[in-house]
Amino acid sequence: MSLKKRAVSGVIIAGSLVMMCATADAADTVMGEKVMQTAEADAKLATDGTAGVVVLLNQVKTDALSSLDEAAISVEQTQTNLVASAEDSKMRDDEAAEAVVLETVPEDAAEETFEVQSITDETAEETTIETVEATETTETAEEAADSTEEDVWANRLMADVDEFLYVRASGDADAEIVGKLYKGAVAEVVEEGDGWTHIKSGNVDGYVNDDYCVTGENAYDYAVENVETEAEIQTDGLRVRSEADENSKVLTAVSSGTTFMVDTDAETTDEWVAVKYGDGTAYVSAEYVSTDLALGEAVTIEEEKAALAKKAAEEAKTAQVQGTETVQKSSVAASVDEVTLLAALIQCEAGNESYEGQLAVGAVVMNRVRSGRYPGSVSGVIYDGGQFTPAATGAVASVAANGPKGSCIQAAQEALAGADNTGGATCFRRASSGIAGVVIGNHVFY
Repeated sequence: MSLKKRAVSGVIIAGSLVMMCATADAADTVMGEKVMQTAEADAKLATDGTAGVVVLLNQVKTDALSSLDEAAISVEQTQTNLVASAEDSKMRDDEAAEAVVLETVPEDAAEETFEVQSITDETAEETTIETVEATETTETAEEAADSTEEDVWANRLMADVDEFLYVRASGDADAEIVGKLYKGAVAEVVEEGDGWTHIKSGNVDGYVNDDYCVTGENAYDYAVENVETEAEIQTDGLRVRSEADENSKVLTAVSSGTTFMVDTDAETTDEWVAVKYGDGTAYVSAEYVSTDLALGEAVTIEEEKAALAKKAAEEAKTAQVQGTETVQKSSVAASVDEVTLLAALIQCEAGNESYEGQLAVGAVVMNRVRSGRYPGSVSGVIYDGGQFTPAATGAVASVAANGPKGSCIQAAQEALAGADNTGGATCFRRASSGIAGVVIGNHVFY
């Protein structure tokens, strides 16, 4: 192989090495192509002999480095030595020239790495700062909430008792009792005294013994531990579900202002509030619910007496209704018109009451029919002079003509068949009349 041919081969090999180094360091394919093009062009100008090879290689390196500079990549190289022997004609083609060694130091790459590291460090620092700031913001919000709660309760008082604490007219154990502060009720402190504190709660204004009270932060802690949490619905038509899942069964829908007691023992998420529903637990969307402690107020002695009287009256009514059994008496034959007439009277007297109340009115009419002391027919009893005001005013006839509602017709039919839930009563008045008897709905039967 001629020296010229070997020289060209060496040039091509050297150009390839330069191209590979430039590509690895700069990742620039275009630059590598320019190096190859320069090597091929200069190969045509090479002359025979060692000197020509050296010149050619130097030119290739110069052009390559120039291309690298154009690409803004700084490459530092060591001494390049090329040893080629023109005299050794038997040298293998791949050994025509010793390897050209380029030791590159990617300064820009190092700078870029440093810059990336700096950016990473700055980003990490910023992230850390943001995290710290977020934490501080959360802590600040919590502190603000705590501060607000402390401000609200700073002037509050609760009775630490099993049932209630007497509120007296003055700071004296022998003073008149003006009210009761029950367990779970909260009061505002008017003035602290020596052993007695002046408070206001509801309509009660008086003094309580400090030995049985907690105030401020202690009062709040006591409330959290001893008072149930109440959930108030903030929108109309809110669905109450069986599970904490929007796809679960809907138990009911409630209007704004409806309240439930929160089931604090149930496990749930921030998106749902567990509430006590019947004998179990139900769930409502937390987005439409506000929760707060179900705090009570003190009551005056007069208010308590009125409440006790109302409770006793309700219990008496319940006992009367529960003590009355529906009995079956002999049926009375009646025409369609008589059924309609009785149903019309029932609707006029108890149309807006429960079915039991409607049946009771029908039973009174039929008890009169059977008694022998009143006319022996349905129409005769209904239109008996001075007995049923709706009959005398024409209201019964009007309802009969238009057709009574279904529940009243059913009550009339059952009464005609002998059903009696009044205990044999032949009269009834408004329950508020004070007459003794069996109270069913808004009437007392006797």
